[in-house]
Amino acid sequence: MKTRLPLAYQILAFQVAIILLSALIGAAAAVWQASQELDRQSEQRSLAIAESVADNVSLQQALLAGDSTHSIQETAESIRHSTDASYVVVTDARGIRFSHPNPTLIGQPVDEDPSSVLAGNTWVGVQRGTLGVSARGKAPIYYQGRVIGMVSVGFLEPPLVQRLLSELPGFATTLLPSLAIGFVASWLLAWRLKRQTFGLEPYEIAGLLEEREASLQGIHEGAIATDRDGTITLANDEARRLLGLPADCVGRKVTQVLPAGRLLRFLSGGLKDEDEVLLAGDRVLVASRRAIMVRGHAVGHVATLRDTTELTGLAQGLGVDSLTDALRAQAHEFANRLHTIAGLMQIGRADEAMKLIAQTSGLHQELTESLLERVGDPVLGALLLAKAAIASERGIELRVSDDTVMTQSPLDSEDLITLLGNLVDNALDAAASSDERWVSVSATEQNAELVIRVHDSGGGVPEGVDGQIFQEGYSTKAGPNRKRRGFGLALVRQVARRNGGDVSVVNEGGAQFTVRVPLKVAVR
Repeated sequence: MKTRLPLAYQILAFQVAIILLSALIGAAAAVWQASQELDRQSEQRSLAIAESVADNVSLQQALLAGDSTHSIQETAESIRHSTDASYVVVTDARGIRFSHPNPTLIGQPVDEDPSSVLAGNTWVGVQRGTLGVSARGKAPIYYQGRVIGMVSVGFLEPPLVQRLLSELPGFATTLLPSLAIGFVASWLLAWRLKRQTFGLEPYEIAGLLEEREASLQGIHEGAIATDRDGTITLANDEARRLLGLPADCVGRKVTQVLPAGRLLRFLSGGLKDEDEVLLAGDRVLVASRRAIMVRGHAVGHVATLRDTTELTGLAQGLGVDSLTDALRAQAHEFANRLHTIAGLMQIGRADEAMKLIAQTSGLHQELTESLLERVGDPVLGALLLAKAAIASERGIELRVSDDTVMTQSPLDSEDLITLLGNLVDNALDAAASSDERWVSVSATEQNAELVIRVHDSGGGVPEGVDGQIFQEGYSTKAGPNRKRRGFGLALVRQVARRNGGDVSVVNEGGAQFTVRVPLKVAVR
């Protein structure tokens, strides 16, 4: 396995390298700037010496006479030594040297074009000559108003690297303390980062992040986390699918990506946090919410979402509970009759006991055969029988219309149980508070539609709330023993719309609910 340098050492090495590089760049810049200033000073000094030499009368006379005694060379060398100049060169009007530190070059023309100076102009700058690169100044020699020659004075420049090396001892006095401070600061920074990352190296943190993402995306449940301000900090793929969240939901508030309703209230903490039943589009979700604790403080919440759409009949008693109630009612009814029969046998009234047995058996057999023959659909018939048993136990008459028939159902069994079961249960609750106590049910095929009507003898839908009763969580009834209310009619509308239909309600003595579902919709 490849050995990795710990984070602390990496930071320390980078910081030291940055300090050294910065110091060297700064030193080079300072030396370059100082060099430029020195060049300017040397140029001006060279020009001043050149102008002084050009004003020397004896040198002018010697130049006019051809300098047969070589006095110009002696004068020039004397001035060079006294001023520490690198060279003092005197030429005639043609640019021929009469002096030079290298005597062999006397009598030869200068390397640079002297025309500008010989035209009467002074010149300063840096040039490369026979002795090397130098900062030089040039001045014309005048005699009676005409130029008879020129003087060139220069100071050689050491290379920049040499200047930098010469300045290093001075820079070291400031560089070493800075390096020491940077070393200590880097070590402290690495130590602090180590504590904040729980001793993990960057590659270990990256590995944990990859594992977390893989785990979150791999679980079957949806997971969505929010901070204290309600901003989404995490949402796995399943949560995005179940809630219909946009791809850029992370970093946005839940109020920006979800419509108002019970789902938004749940994620905002407005409902209870344990196993809350929610509707999201055409899905039924069971959600739980927990606080995210960091060092004893809540920094947000995480919610898990489970899709129970295919199990709605079991999850919330949306039909199966109704069938269970029916079995319990039938058991209770038969128990009462068995107790009566047993009493009759004990007092010796065997004939009356046999009559009651035949009557009970015949009544149930007749009702069963009648419904199954008329209705056609076995699920619908069984559901109506179950509801009839419950209605009988509660002292309510369940009326099944004579035209009830369903030869082809656009609904699957679970949807039919959910839809009709909830409507009948609500109707039984409403009829229980009235004097006449009846519920009427019809299921007919009209104009390529399955039309289901459930009418009760109750007080009807309160004025002004007919549109709200289909909303999730809305109920006009209290929920004893913490029983959830407000889901039945919402699920009825959800099932109807999922199958291409809808549900409506009107008051006709009592509430009459009508569901219309196209027969052409394929069985799900």
